[in-house]
Amino acid sequence: MVKSILRSLAIAIVLWSCATSQKELLVTNKNTKTMKAKSNKEKVIALLESIETGDTIPVSYINHNKYIQHNLSVGDGLAGFGKVLSQLPKGSAKVSVIRAFQDGDYVFTHTKYNFFGPKAGFDIFRFEDGLIVEHWDNLQEIAEKTVSGRTQFDGTVIIDGLEKTKQHKKLVKRFVDEVLVGNNPTEIAEYISTEQYLQHNPKVADGLEGLGKALEELAKAGMPMKYTKNHFVLGEGNFVLSVSEGEFLKKHVAFYDLFRIENDKIVEHWDTIEVIPERAAWKNNNGKF
Repeated sequence: MVKSILRSLAIAIVLWSCATSQKELLVTNKNTKTMKAKSNKEKVIALLESIETGDTIPVSYINHNKYIQHNLSVGDGLAGFGKVLSQLPKGSAKVSVIRAFQDGDYVFTHTKYNFFGPKAGFDIFRFEDGLIVEHWDNLQEIAEKTVSGRTQFDGTVIIDGLEKTKQHKKLVKRFVDEVLVGNNPTEIAEYISTEQYLQHNPKVADGLEGLGKALEELAKAGMPMKYTKNHFVLGEGNFVLSVSEGEFLKKHVAFYDLFRIENDKIVEHWDTIEVIPERAAWKNNNGKF
């Protein structure tokens, strides 16, 4: 599998280097019709699944001339992606895209991985002219047991309320800025439902009481969870993803929080928290955000 993907990467790089322009490549590529028929969301799902299947077509959905990588453990461009794949034990990679969303030129996914071990992940891809030009992600190990009894993936996958996408994004943006970054917990009930709040963070119980208890225990231990900056918010219908940075267990981290909105309140939450490595360990210079 890995070898076939690497061959695909090598072939793609040769083709791109020989073509006089990306447009000419798309015209001559035998997969052009298939590419144009796919939505950006479908392209992302195909690319992620190719990590497991070895399908060689999805690599053509990446613009190698502009591809910017924000996973700090991966080198820039297709070469960095290929190097990581070459290090995977043969047949070990597993990819299951649980949720996929599109917001303008961005596609973001919630995925169950076995990628150097079982992981929950969020990926964000930015498109230009139908091709992927930038990628962010956030990974966390999958917990065997959770406080709520829910997994880090279960819950509805149905997207609705598309006409309220902007409204829902504004709600989450205010919640993050005013309650999490602003450290104003007294306003939390303005944003999170007091009747139903389903929690998928493995360390937190359902409901506002469960969230409050978890935060209180961290503070008592001298390790409060701090959000210092929200970088962007993406959404589709009743699902909104917030990308922030801050401190958790006294480490510099990235917070990716996926919220589901119902009746203008947050009613469900999934997340990943990933430690941001020291700059000396970065494999690219693009930054986490």
